[in-house]
Amino acid sequence: MVIPSESPAARTLSQPALADLADIPATSRWVRSGAVRLHVLDYGPDNGVPLLVLPGITSPAITMDFVARELTDLVRPLVLDVRGRGLSDSADTGPAGYDLGSYAADVDAVVSGLGLRRPILLGHSMGARIAARAAAGGSRELRGVVLVDPPMSGPGRGAYPTTLEAFLGQLDQARRGTDADEVAQSWPRWPRREQELRARWLSSCSRTAIATTHAGFEAEDFFDDWPHVPAPAVLLYGGDSPVVTADGAAEAARANPAAELVPVPGAGHMVFWDEPETALPTLRDALRKL
Repeated sequence: MVIPSESPAARTLSQPALADLADIPATSRWVRSGAVRLHVLDYGPDNGVPLLVLPGITSPAITMDFVARELTDLVRPLVLDVRGRGLSDSADTGPAGYDLGSYAADVDAVVSGLGLRRPILLGHSMGARIAARAAAGGSRELRGVVLVDPPMSGPGRGAYPTTLEAFLGQLDQARRGTDADEVAQSWPRWPRREQELRARWLSSCSRTAIATTHAGFEAEDFFDDWPHVPAPAVLLYGGDSPVVTADGAAEAARANPAAELVPVPGAGHMVFWDEPETALPTLRDALRKL
């Protein structure tokens, strides 16, 4: 597969998108991971247990606002704009900078750069894969890990259910100018504000980052890392997810028997977006245990 390469200048954000930052109760923090500048939304409080949130393949940090703001009584959520998305830089090494090793190195950079002591890692989809790689590496002390619907595709396994063409088609829509109504055609179950944020922020995502990460869903095996993720670890998954199927959940339980697996009934892969009234309390229960 040929990975498309594009200039970081192709990523765009409109003034209305940047104005969205005024409506969220978070402070922007900045960290360097090598030459890459990373943006983090810090929801506080400063003395709270740090929860580093790692979003999915086309989800800038602000799209997790509705999750983070519901957790500040329990933890200190810090949501990362994963490299190539949101306000973070693109990888300075092109496609080579979007593998799991590079993403996990960014986790280390944020933890050390912001002085986060024994954080919890929370990742959704791509972010769950990143959290698993970071936790399995064992280079930092963690309170625990919560993985939400990690892609279980990999070498010799089934393909990731959303095609690259679908992701890039949505990116093209965003860059030509889209709105919440058009986003709703792809994501009809999402809350209206999430559709609006998707319309305004998707254009900030790097085409190279999306394509390389999507290829990694099938070239890098989640089960290389998952058995080595130390307890306490929780794997939340959508009860109707095409990404974590019943067979996949059973394999995950066998591969890491110390972990807790928790389904969210009625949710697809976009667990919090699909069933927020069930998924958020389920996440809070998991965090209380950690």
